[in-house]
Amino acid sequence: MSDDPASLSNLRDLALPNPVPWWPPAPGWWILAAGLLLAGLLLAVRAIARYRANAYRREALRVLDALEGDIGKADAALLAQRMASLLKRAALAAYPRSEVAGLDGASWLAFLDRTAGTDRFTTGPARRLPDLVYGAAEGGTDALREIAATARLWLRTHRAPASRRSGWPC
Repeated sequence: MSDDPASLSNLRDLALPNPVPWWPPAPGWWILAAGLLLAGLLLAVRAIARYRANAYRREALRVLDALEGDIGKADAALLAQRMASLLKRAALAAYPRSEVAGLDGASWLAFLDRTAGTDRFTTGPARRLPDLVYGAAEGGTDALREIAATARLWLRTHRAPASRRSGWPC
């Protein structure tokens, strides 16, 4: 063989560096992990705040379930009064007192429609609620069931103003 340094017989394998270890990660991964942890924490805080802010809604739906169980067993006017009272208490929990407390009759029904984005209180079956409360209308169980269904719809779909939602960062 020849002593020529350019000869192929004199070539050797390249010396490879040691593999890059997985730990500790590069600073960019630490920053990404901290950002994801912070985002997860904020989402958890928001979910807890939303859950707490809707406690009145869950309780009102439980009471409405109990009232629906009494339809046909109790006096229609008494059940209508309880449903109206339940709606008013839920509205007071979600909206400012100055906006809700003085409402009654047609203005109360219009408020319920406006906040739920529906017309079932002013033109639907629940328009008879004020008359049933004062015993001025014959309702029967069918009317009370329709009113209860409309009340359930309102309890599920109304949206409280952002200023009344409790918790940060909602």
